[in-house]
Amino acid sequence: MEEKVKIVEVGPRDGLQNESLSLSVNERVEFIQKLIQAGVVFLEGGSFVSPNAIPQMAQSDEVWKKLQKEKADISFLVPNQRGFEQALSAGIKSIAVFTATSETFNQKNIGKTVRESLDSYREILKTAKERKMRVRGYISTVFGCPYEGKQDIQKTLDITKELFSMGCAEVSIGDTIGVAHPQQVEKFFEALAKNFELQKIAAHLHDTRGMALANILTALRVGVRIFDSSIGGLGGCPFAKGSSGNVATEEVVYLLEGLGYHTGLSIKELFIAAE
Repeated sequence: MEEKVKIVEVGPRDGLQNESLSLSVNERVEFIQKLIQAGVVFLEGGSFVSPNAIPQMAQSDEVWKKLQKEKADISFLVPNQRGFEQALSAGIKSIAVFTATSETFNQKNIGKTVRESLDSYREILKTAKERKMRVRGYISTVFGCPYEGKQDIQKTLDITKELFSMGCAEVSIGDTIGVAHPQQVEKFFEALAKNFELQKIAAHLHDTRGMALANILTALRVGVRIFDSSIGGLGGCPFAKGSSGNVATEEVVYLLEGLGYHTGLSIKELFIAAE
């Protein structure tokens, strides 16, 4: 096929934030550099959140200082205006914002309703656009919520539309607790394809129930060409019980390269980084 598939590595942020051990700045930098050596171009480097809430992400500004000359798009999550201001002060070039389809999850995660979270990002994205920063949007609990159960696809469509209208260059559709099934994945991404350009839509699929690769194959058939994954299957979401099980980057690359897709990543180097 020789068709390109974009892999967004989330291990250094989404992965590490759900692990009990907090790595030092230098350890996180070394981790990211090994991923870049494996060919990773797009990755999450950390987040500007309260160190009291997520100590694993403390000193993300220091991580960026040591990595800013790397030839990679290193994104940092910003949950609010304060986090965004910290990112601006650090000279971050690429940020990510996030919300959810589930009101309950969003309240427990960032203490805001879905509407409030989207409204809070409007000014952030306006400033980011003026500063020529790259912005990615994440939507959590798309396929199911630990508190509310199955989610309405229309919520995903509405939020995706709003994130794009605010200036997100890419929107990642998240199976936060790993409950998605191929049939559901097909239905959701076909609906997204009818309303948006799929080349701007990413699939963030967890492997909690061992369904991630099957779901990725399904999304591929629909036309998705951007996938989030975490080296070694690190992490999940600390605010969703039972959500551990990010799909492992090395497994995704092995699958895609075997099918003839081009990821630009070295499986051998990925295994080194994973270990």
